Amino acid sequence: MSNANLLIAANTVWVVIAAILVMFMQAGFAFLEAGLTRMKNAAHIAGKNVLIFGICSLVYWLVGFGIAFGDGNGIIGMHGFAPSVDAMLAVGKAPYSFFTTIPGAGAYLFEVVFAGVSLAIVWGAMAERAKLWVYFVFGVAFTLIYSVTSHWIWHSGGWLFGLGMQDFAGSTVVHYQGALAALAGAILLGPRIGKFGHDGRANPIPGHNMPYAVLGTLILWFGWFGFNPGSTLAVITGDKIGYFGYVALTTNVAAAAGALGGIATAWLVLKKPDVSMMLNGVIAALVAITAASGFVAPWAAIVIGFLAAVIAVVAVPLVERIGIDDPIGAVAVHGLAGVWGTLATGLFAVPALASNLATGSGGLVYTGSFHQVGVQALGLVAVGAFTFTASFGCLWTLKRLWGIRVEEHVETAGLDVSEHGMWGYPEFYIPVPGGYGTEAHGHLGAPHMHRPAPAQEPAAVPTQPAEEAA
Repeated sequence: MSNANLLIAANTVWVVIAAILVMFMQAGFAFLEAGLTRMKNAAHIAGKNVLIFGICSLVYWLVGFGIAFGDGNGIIGMHGFAPSVDAMLAVGKAPYSFFTTIPGAGAYLFEVVFAGVSLAIVWGAMAERAKLWVYFVFGVAFTLIYSVTSHWIWHSGGWLFGLGMQDFAGSTVVHYQGALAALAGAILLGPRIGKFGHDGRANPIPGHNMPYAVLGTLILWFGWFGFNPGSTLAVITGDKIGYFGYVALTTNVAAAAGALGGIATAWLVLKKPDVSMMLNGVIAALVAITAASGFVAPWAAIVIGFLAAVIAVVAVPLVERIGIDDPIGAVAVHGLAGVWGTLATGLFAVPALASNLATGSGGLVYTGSFHQVGVQALGLVAVGAFTFTASFGCLWTLKRLWGIRVEEHVETAGLDVSEHGMWGYPEFYIPVPGGYGTEAHGHLGAPHMHRPAPAQEPAAVPTQPAEEAA
């Protein structure tokens, strides 16, 4: 075997391992989102991560991968739909000429897990009130929307790539874009029943399991070591061997700074070291460093991560104040932190690293030029306009034709039992043999407990009909 083939084999092993790490982030989202919502929706919230990844995987193989990375023009890929065996095994050949370090199959696996993460973000702001079938329809639509902007920024023939936009692993492509679709959904769905009182003030609807949220955050942090370092797509990047190790370093120090920034900001602003805000700080930092991880120095990664956490902690309540109900904080944590990370790359990109990656130029801090910041801002505007318009238009059409929000009695009862005919925590709602509130439970020597009522309903009365809440 030639040295070139050995290098391709090593690259493929690394990229497939990284893809598996990113796929495991679906478990992180399942725990995080279920933990931050109410127990009557826990199974529904967690289970949708399996559903949407299944939908995304098939749609991306059939159409999305060709749109994103098939040979085409500056706007869209035109080849590589429902790819053949030969296309999946080839390296650096049509229809996926872009991938010169790994075969097409390895590239598909790595790219589809990114699409799955972006789609997972969408449902965070739509949690606890969207109809199940909307996951299917909008899951297909958003996978295609995501694929178009992926081509613009990540494919060597894309128009934003040609301008030198720097988005190493997807602060814009994955996180900002997912948050924009989430925002469109939250606006059209309207707030959950009881979220806002008659005076318009937000009522807290706390999640039911903070340890789940902590575990989900740690899993996401772990998976991000595939997300960012894996985006090298090779074990040698430019003239640097093992460059993915450096990317892992910047990713980790940014997340660490985000944890400290999140809890410190919460302590100052909210007067309590809120654990959920610490978690938001970690994720916001990871979101922000995603664009910059291959371009910046470690000190800049710490600054980026810390400030991303500050932005997220301050922005979460601000989003509520303008009347948007975002149960997971997707708009602030993935959207605004994604904007910051994209712009921060234009500020702090090290010229030598930009040269090594052959993408864009050095940032303002090093060059004194606003050129790279301008390119980054242009990318944000273009992706924002396209993604929000397309997502809002699609969801608005679905709402007008069939309605995208569950009925009031369904939302009140919980989506677990209403949509799936089951409970995520059955012992809290129905008599389970040997469970709480049964004679068998009492005979075991534990205090006899009556079956508790599902104390999940907010006290406030809805101010408007569910389907008209937008």
